[in-house]
Amino acid sequence: MDSSIKPEELHHAAHEHDEEGNKMFGFIVFLLSESVIFLSFFAGYTVYKITSQNWLPDGVEGLEVLEPSINTIVLVSSSFVIYFAERCLKQNNISGFRIYLLGTMAMGSYFLYGQYIEWSQLEFGFTSGIYGGMFYLLTGFHGLHVFTGILLQLIILIRSFIPGNYKNGHFGVDSTSLFWHFVDVIWIILFILIYVWQ
Repeated sequence: MDSSIKPEELHHAAHEHDEEGNKMFGFIVFLLSESVIFLSFFAGYTVYKITSQNWLPDGVEGLEVLEPSINTIVLVSSSFVIYFAERCLKQNNISGFRIYLLGTMAMGSYFLYGQYIEWSQLEFGFTSGIYGGMFYLLTGFHGLHVFTGILLQLIILIRSFIPGNYKNGHFGVDSTSLFWHFVDVIWIILFILIYVWQ
């Protein structure tokens, strides 16, 4: 062991490591609680779909799949982009981190815009039976998470302009990235439930 390292420095480093671990544990518990909420919605949607004789609103034969499929590809691909942003930061490549983060934010914004366009063209509303209510609840609640993820990315992007801000750990970046992966996985399940299983 390096004799030049003082005991108080070792204690401080160990304390910071424990604190980071506790923060990440807490954040994972938060994501698990969010998972329970989404799983409850998924279960409700599935039960209603299976037990309802007239599932779709009157005059609606199904949903258009092409545009949502493109939006899905864009959103899922953004998980790879934010991963590269993380790698750049860990390699002290701040400019690369910012570029990839901006790319992720742009892809998330594209997804939200695509969802807005889809909603504006639908022939049914939130009050159009159980299907209408479940559709807007599920896609809207997920869209809120996408919007939250973009805001979190904006915060960590702004913080990257503070000199030396990320030298002592990347919890904010790691948790934001984990949240974004969670949002993408939830959307894959949603896409299968709503658009594939019509």
